[in-house]
Amino acid sequence: MFTLRPRCSSAFAVLLILAATSPLVQAEKPDCSCPEEPCGWKLGMQAYSFNRYTFFEAIDKTASLGMRYIEAYPGQKLSPDQPDVVFSHDASDEVLEAARAKLKKANIELVNYGVVGLGSDEAANRKVFDFAKKMGIETIVSDPQPGCFDLLDRLTEEYGINVAIHNHPKPSKYWDPEKVLKAVAGHSKRIGACADTGHWMRSGIQPLDALRKLEGRIISLHFKDLNQFGVRSAHDVPWGSGKADVHALLAELKRQGFRGVFSVEYEHNWTNSLPEISEGADYFRKVAKELCPGK
Repeated sequence: MFTLRPRCSSAFAVLLILAATSPLVQAEKPDCSCPEEPCGWKLGMQAYSFNRYTFFEAIDKTASLGMRYIEAYPGQKLSPDQPDVVFSHDASDEVLEAARAKLKKANIELVNYGVVGLGSDEAANRKVFDFAKKMGIETIVSDPQPGCFDLLDRLTEEYGINVAIHNHPKPSKYWDPEKVLKAVAGHSKRIGACADTGHWMRSGIQPLDALRKLEGRIISLHFKDLNQFGVRSAHDVPWGSGKADVHALLAELKRQGFRGVFSVEYEHNWTNSLPEISEGADYFRKVAKELCPGK
């Protein structure tokens, strides 16, 4: 059970009461007017990269990398001080208010949430969308069940929140970009792809080919570079040092006019990944400046 600490100010307590009585209280954006990278890109972290740590620690690690955006995932522990509290769409309004306060203090913007399931149960879906609205999230990353896309059309337009379909490796539902295109055909432009370049590589799909196929439907990315192509056990390496040809991928996204979120999802060297993530971020920024000089 999340408990208030005596040192909390009375103003903060009032905020918690308001959050508990107003189901769609929306998060304030950070004070920093979070800067985009060149090309209008937002470079941030998927908190799953720090799944050995709490959400609050993931926020601090993200800030230490000079990034201003984060994507949360369901089920991460909230903080070292509250080891039994989980951050997710099932969390209490009190927990959500504590997360909002932490994000604001760190000047980090919570932009995405996933991967989370969505299906034909409207009430269950609304719980996820209500959470996203409260937290100021722009995109829900999901591997939705077939048959629910008419419902998602309605919810994405009602809430003004995107759904990005994530591709896990073969043989998952959306491992091939053709499967994503088939699923979204005829549906809202708010429903598109969360392009996981590493999982494509594990499935034997060239990320550059996949990005080209999905042109116009890419909402966000779980961006990765791997040490091997076509191998399920391949692991993450700093961007630009592996087999993905990151420069070509960024050039293609620039050609497409993509403006959105690149979430770093680094699933290797779990407890000492910051130097490798930082190396990859430096490479990303270098290439972005080459592709969009003066921006």
